Amino acid sequence: MLKDHDSAAIVAVGDMHRARQFYGEVLGLEVLSEMTEDVVTYRTGNTRLTVYRSPDSAGTNRANAVVWGVGKDLDAIVSTLRERGTRFLHYPDLPGLTLEGDVHRAGSRKLVWFADPDGNILHLNDL
Repeated sequence: MLKDHDSAAIVAVGDMHRARQFYGEVLGLEVLSEMTEDVVTYRTGNTRLTVYRSPDSAGTNRANAVVWGVGKDLDAIVSTLRERGTRFLHYPDLPGLTLEGDVHRAGSRKLVWFADPDGNILHLNDL
C-alpha cells in the first residue's frame, strides 16, 4: 500500500528561531515552504523534513528522529558539523560498536549521532 510513496520526517521544537538557525545554518538545509511562522519544511535530498513549534513535545523522543544515509561524505560532514559547533553523542556501551573520536563503527559501517537544540536525536550513517 505505501511502498511506492515517499515518506518524510517531522520534528517538534520549542523555539523556531533557534531551530531555523540550526537546521538552516548548521545543517545547511534549504527551506521549501513556510506554512506559518511555526511550521517550516526543508528539502533534504529527495525528501522533506518538517520542523514545527510544539514546546510541550519538543525533544521528548529518545530515539532517532531523523536519519541521513550520507555515504562516503560522512567524515567530511562530521568535520563541518564539528566546525559549526555540533556536539556529538557517544554510545560506548552499545554492543558491537566501537567509538573512534565522534564516529561509531559497526564492522565497516560508520555511524554518528548528535542532537538539535531541543534534544531531538539526529543520525548519520555511511549507507
